[in-house]
Amino acid sequence: MTPLELFALICVLAVVRLAMSLRPVPAGGGTAIVTPAADGAPATAPAASFSVVIKEYLDAFIVAGLVALLLITFVVRTFFIPSGSMEPTLQIHDVLLVNEFEYRLNKPHDGDIVVFPPPIPTTNDFIKRLIGSPGETLRVHDGVVYRNGKPLAEPYIAQKPAYELEIKNYGIYVDGTPMDPTEANVPPRSKWTSPDTIPPGCYFMMGDNRNNSEDSHIWGFAQLNGTFATGPETGKKAGFTGHAFLLFWPPNRFGILH
Repeated sequence: MTPLELFALICVLAVVRLAMSLRPVPAGGGTAIVTPAADGAPATAPAASFSVVIKEYLDAFIVAGLVALLLITFVVRTFFIPSGSMEPTLQIHDVLLVNEFEYRLNKPHDGDIVVFPPPIPTTNDFIKRLIGSPGETLRVHDGVVYRNGKPLAEPYIAQKPAYELEIKNYGIYVDGTPMDPTEANVPPRSKWTSPDTIPPGCYFMMGDNRNNSEDSHIWGFAQLNGTFATGPETGKKAGFTGHAFLLFWPPNRFGILH
């Protein structure tokens, strides 16, 4: 359930609760049950009001919903894996916990598994591994990823990337061809501090299933904040939703994500 859907549910419950509170109360404070007394004469006993019970349950649901809304909006939320782009680390139908608060205080780290809106039209967030951060060099050659000139040990990938890639000359080159800024998020030269390093605020994201992942080697840089510099989402809000830190479903795959 998204925060908006949860908020809508809370509003419905609140309206029902308010409507029940505004209903006129019968004289005498409610209903009564007539039961025979021991001597055969009729006697009355107050009945527990059904509406009072319903109100108590509604109050509990509303409070619980508000707490849950606070948590999934500002602290932690669940994320469902819809594709195989992060295999073998994450499988289709896995359910994760995502820390939405961490990147409000700290910058992302290389190797983090991040949930974020990509710089292409989509209704869903993506989940990828952060491979390159601002100020770093990045290259993929003969199936090996080099960051700052050093090869990365990547035991988590499904297979080695089958493409060549390099950040150079104020662009991202894939198999020798620079990405088109009209189709990918590659900031203009004025946004770079160096022709061969990742620009400020930009991050290079890759799926662990390297050859079956729609990631930065296709649509350019993800951004921690601001608006997308180029590509089909130019001018739209960018950001990181959060850091995926725990796989909690299915139970046999429960564990901390690395």
